[in-house]
Amino acid sequence: MKTETVDITARVAQKVKDAKITDGICVVTVAHTTAGVFVNENADPDVQRDLLVTLARLVPDLGDYRHAEGNGPAHIKSVLVGGDITVAIKNGGLALGQWQGIYFAEFDGPRTRNATVTVIGDRAG
Repeated sequence: MKTETVDITARVAQKVKDAKITDGICVVTVAHTTAGVFVNENADPDVQRDLLVTLARLVPDLGDYRHAEGNGPAHIKSVLVGGDITVAIKNGGLALGQWQGIYFAEFDGPRTRNATVTVIGDRAG
């Protein structure tokens, strides 16, 4: 079972730009029960490593899981991380902090996954 995080900030920012929304909100949703999405530091890759190591300690791959598919830990990690985020849009861009990025978390890979980006707000003009 492969666990990883993928920085999707640029892809989400492009969706916001394409929507031509100046002020509003951007909701990113993951419709998978063994994946998640979150905002975290994007300047130091060790932060992502630390997150995955900590989740592995909290929810070990080998445990007394009753879920028969063998991916019980992935479901639990998904609940801990969460399946959606909301980011404000200001002046046509994501209102993230200087060191923040949007990450997709895979807990049962490799698999082809999708995230839904919904942009709501006021258009310029």
